[in-house]
Amino acid sequence: MNRRAFLQLLAAVPAFSPLRTHAFQLPRAANVPGGVAVVRLGPAQTAPVARFNGERAMVAGDASDWIAVVGIPLSATAGNTMDLSVEHAGRAREKIPVPIEPRRYEEQRLTVKPGQVDLSAEDLARYRRERAHLERMRKTFSEQAPESMRLLQPCEGRKSSSYGLRRFFNDQPRSPHSGMDIAAPDGTPVRAAGAAEVIDVGDYFFSGNTMILDHGRGFLTLYAHLSATDVHAGERVVAGTQIGRVGATGRVTGAHLHFSVYLNTVAVDPELFLA
Repeated sequence: MNRRAFLQLLAAVPAFSPLRTHAFQLPRAANVPGGVAVVRLGPAQTAPVARFNGERAMVAGDASDWIAVVGIPLSATAGNTMDLSVEHAGRAREKIPVPIEPRRYEEQRLTVKPGQVDLSAEDLARYRRERAHLERMRKTFSEQAPESMRLLQPCEGRKSSSYGLRRFFNDQPRSPHSGMDIAAPDGTPVRAAGAAEVIDVGDYFFSGNTMILDHGRGFLTLYAHLSATDVHAGERVVAGTQIGRVGATGRVTGAHLHFSVYLNTVAVDPELFLA
């Protein structure tokens, strides 16, 4: 195939299709609340800068064709569009509309200790401090590209609770579930879902012993309720490295791993990334 025919074929690829020509594997695209959009940006000598919902978004590819891999907030309204802002060197900023398609998530009702629903003043102050810190962590954007955007399941076990589940604690509505729960016995090894740098290890009111890994360009994973942590902030790990063990720390009803995936600060559905 000559270059002209190749470019004509490439131009025919829909704007929201994952491209196989890029060096690392992409997640499955799903333009839904809590999903991932893969957006064609076109050729350019240097990588464009993309922002979505005010946050820096991942750009991958090369001079022949760039793409943005964008996390869609769970709060996005189906039927609407959200703009991806793109800046190419020497060109005017452009906006690419990202259509949001519908998806329905399930509900779950849980009973926990009253003090973990209606927080004391001391616990509320602690939660607010921790929330501010974790929000700063989620804004991490390193320039190094991920090795891959396909992830390993971080521990053996049954998926006991899915992303997007609307939860009620003692009949009081709370934010939808921001990750995937994997039920496993206390002490089950937890492994890095992909190559990354450990950027945070801490003990938090709701999530207990928690670890955050930075895979590059706003692509993060979070592991919560651990009984033990085996690595420290600043360490680099390869996919499959044991980083901790399943536990029941924080607000839980039993031993399990809470696993979250973030893109451009947004918690998205981990299922889209699992091989």
